[in-house]
Amino acid sequence: MGYKRIDHVALEVADLARSVAFYEKHFGFETYSRQTVRGSLEIAYLRLGGTVLELVGERREPMQGFHFCLIADSFDEAVRELEAAGIEYVTRPHPTAARAPEEEGWRRVVFRGPNGEHIEIRG
Repeated sequence: MGYKRIDHVALEVADLARSVAFYEKHFGFETYSRQTVRGSLEIAYLRLGGTVLELVGERREPMQGFHFCLIADSFDEAVRELEAAGIEYVTRPHPTAARAPEEEGWRRVVFRGPNGEHIEIRG
């Protein structure tokens, strides 16, 4: 048996509308599906290229120990935009070790999402 890729990453969020707006506005995700399951549990599916983010409206406490990483077309521009929007830093921009030759000279930064999740940007 073989696998192709991760289909999606799911985040439990305290305020679904707020989280959808955050990811659409600041990262360019687009909502492509919404569902209600088990009578009242709302789920939104957002897409960015081939990446799917599933936002599940049921989180009551801040997330801890979770992050995901987006690769930016322009690292400096992405950092400037997120900083100007007032999104909180977890870790400021700094060089990162290359895992492959095409990553040589890349940097990384980590911002805090609306539910305490860490959003790493590399490029």
